[in-house]
Amino acid sequence: MKNTAEAVIIGGGVMGCSILYYLAERGLTDTLLLEKNVLASGSTSRSQAILRMHYSNEVTARFAWDSLEVFKNFEELTGMPSGYTRTGYFLIVGNEDRPAMEENIAMQKRLGIATDIVSIEDVREIAPMLAVTGDEAIAYEPESGYADPYSVTTGFANRAREMGATVQDGMAVTDVEITGGRVSAVITPDERVETPIAVVAAGPWSRPLLAKIGVDVPLETVRHQVVTLRRPQDRVPEHPIIGDVVNDLSARPDIGNLTLIGVGEDEEADPDSYNQSVDMPMVEKAFSNLTKRIPEMSHALFRGGWSGLFTTTPDWHPILDGVEGIDGLYFAVGFSGHGFKESPMIGRSMAELITGVEPSIDISMLDLKRFAENRQLRSRYSMQVLA
Repeated sequence: MKNTAEAVIIGGGVMGCSILYYLAERGLTDTLLLEKNVLASGSTSRSQAILRMHYSNEVTARFAWDSLEVFKNFEELTGMPSGYTRTGYFLIVGNEDRPAMEENIAMQKRLGIATDIVSIEDVREIAPMLAVTGDEAIAYEPESGYADPYSVTTGFANRAREMGATVQDGMAVTDVEITGGRVSAVITPDERVETPIAVVAAGPWSRPLLAKIGVDVPLETVRHQVVTLRRPQDRVPEHPIIGDVVNDLSARPDIGNLTLIGVGEDEEADPDSYNQSVDMPMVEKAFSNLTKRIPEMSHALFRGGWSGLFTTTPDWHPILDGVEGIDGLYFAVGFSGHGFKESPMIGRSMAELITGVEPSIDISMLDLKRFAENRQLRSRYSMQVLA
């Protein structure tokens, strides 16, 4: 393994690999990425991988929209397909949230995002399998869909390697060495890698690593369950992605005539010991709620599922920042369930921050100090994942 590098990325999920790629694109190629397990083995591998644009703040909406173009053109950029599959995305809320939706849609359209509020008649034409009522407000994004987290992660990593970066899996980081107020090395159980720059992008393992060097970040790890159903092919051959605030779920189609239902974001979890399966009471609730939205799914069959982790911040937005008082230490943490869909532009933004160039997207509001200074970003909805 290399014992010196211009920069070391800690964490081999989609975010770490995206940062590695965009640093290489900017010419910083004497870099090393360290992953404790294998690439994409943490939160990335358990993502629902939905690509949707609907957020309450410009920065997250721009991250998602600009990232979508990267997913669409991923093979041209990296040599590997992203697995982008266009399905369209419906967000459905109760009428009490209609004003919030109208404000969000107006903001998103100013940014050029393809989205609009649609009528019940529009829904019946676009997605006749959905049951909607006059008591609901509905937004539609025709370009949204999903992609493959493993392909995207390894695509970023492989292209970065081709440009000169080094990727080492099976190598945990135990500490970051600070000398004279700046990063001097990254420590593993067997090696000391001298470097002036360390980037912590270790998902739910970021907080304890940063705490070792006296940096307190307000992160909480919560369990998110994904229930898998096999659709009745003759009744529901396809459906769009649904963000259903009324029934408290998200649902997306998958290959093999499957539907993945995402539920539950309020159970604290230990990343080293949490239950990675699904709970049957949650399965029953998710199944029941989905059939309210797609009645013919009452004929679907349960096919299992899994649980993953959201690493959340108090305002459900990431922290993308350098550490005051420690030159060369950066972190990209706390993606709160948004990370995969925003990973290309977050990787680019972090590379721009590290190399000191004009940012493509202003990320100054995503600094660590916002929590102490009461500058938290807000969701217009009660569902924080829409912040």
